[in-house]
Amino acid sequence: MKKYHFNNFHKHTFCFWKEVSQTDFELQQSQFKSKSGSEYYFTEEGVYRISNHWGRVANCRWRLLPLSDYKNQHTKIGFANWTDFYANDETANLFFIQVNWEQKTTDFFHKDMPFYDGKATLRNASETAKILKKIKLILNDDSWAKYLDYEDLEELRIEKVKKLIQN
Repeated sequence: MKKYHFNNFHKHTFCFWKEVSQTDFELQQSQFKSKSGSEYYFTEEGVYRISNHWGRVANCRWRLLPLSDYKNQHTKIGFANWTDFYANDETANLFFIQVNWEQKTTDFFHKDMPFYDGKATLRNASETAKILKKIKLILNDDSWAKYLDYEDLEELRIEKVKKLIQN
C-alpha cells in the first residue's frame, strides 16, 4: 500500500478528516496555503487543514467528520493521519456503501479502510453516487413503494437497500 506524506497526500486521494476544535489546535504559521485559501500544517503523524470547503477538493475526495452540524463555506479545522489517506481513482472500483438503519442514513467508504468486510460490492465514484441517491430515496420516501404489494414497509426497505449494496 502506498505511503502518504506532505509531498503526495494531495494527489488523487480519499480521506476522512476529523474536525478538531479551535481550542485543540494552536495556530501557528501555516506551512502551505493553496490557491483556494486552505491552509495546511504538517506533523510527523499527519496534517491539519483549515478550510471552508470539503468534499471534492481538486482531484481528491476529502470528507470532514464534523464535531457538530457542518455547513459548507464555514471554516473548519480538520486533522488526518498519514495512514488515513487512500488512493483515489474516479474510474476504479474503490468504494463501498454502508447504511445506518436507525438514522436512515448512508455513506460511502474506501475499500482499503480497515472495516471493509468484502461483502459489499465495490463501485467507481460515479456508480456509487447513483446507488447512494437511490438508497436515500428508499430510506426517506414512501412514494417508490405505493404500487408494490408488501406487508411491512421497513422490511421492504431493508431488502431493497441490501440488494442495491450487494449487487
